Amino acid sequence: MFCRFGYPERLRVLQSPGVRSVVGPARQPASVTEEEMASVRALVSSGRPLTPWPYLRVGQRVVIERGPLENVRGVIVRTKNAWCVVVSVEALGASVAVEVDSEFLSPEWHAPYAAAS
Repeated sequence: MFCRFGYPERLRVLQSPGVRSVVGPARQPASVTEEEMASVRALVSSGRPLTPWPYLRVGQRVVIERGPLENVRGVIVRTKNAWCVVVSVEALGASVAVEVDSEFLSPEWHAPYAAAS
């Protein structure tokens, strides 16, 4: 449920039946833009099945979970029409990008690989 309220009304909202917490960074209310709310409303009213999805942002480290590039780790970038994962070899000062389906990507939760010496 989305709710519009100011911080002073937080306690009253939390005491409402069925409310367990307020979602946001550091358990503080998060501000949602009108554009984001319109998008959520459009998705819900479409009647199409909805699936929770990890939040991915440009510059984030990701891992490819399926397909021929499974377990490849890199940084996500966005081109005009596609998502790409950039894999860099720091010691060589070189990078390569590959286009991937966003459904194959997941945030990288593990520490990055360390080069063997």
